Amino acid sequence: MTKLKSSDELLKRFSSRYAEEGTTAGRLVERRVIGANGGVNGYTTLAQADRLVEALNLSPKSLLLDLGSGRGWPGLHAAARAGCRVVLTDVPGAAIRAAQRRSADATDRVSLARASATHLPFAADTFDAICHADTL
Repeated sequence: MTKLKSSDELLKRFSSRYAEEGTTAGRLVERRVIGANGGVNGYTTLAQADRLVEALNLSPKSLLLDLGSGRGWPGLHAAARAGCRVVLTDVPGAAIRAAQRRSADATDRVSLARASATHLPFAADTFDAICHADTL
């Protein structure tokens, strides 16, 4: 039986993972398998991210919360595709910094918060839609 890791161990593991920028080979694989270079850290494909945007009925007036967003996938894609605003959240600071770098050209639509999905710092009716992809 696999021993469960402590939250500190998981935070350390994911922090180091997000601190690393992707390699050229990694980006080529991501483009071929996922269909985009969105800084993917999971398995959500471009087609699935597009279906998510449609299913959530996002529009330029929408505010989306992306939980456990890592480097910003698929939240940044949703914001670009629907023209909506998005708040990207994750626990590792390295993930938030990576998402901030990826969202530098969309600062009018993107906000970032270092937060756990179990203790969100937002009022109950703040968001029009919430998503999470490939999170623990």
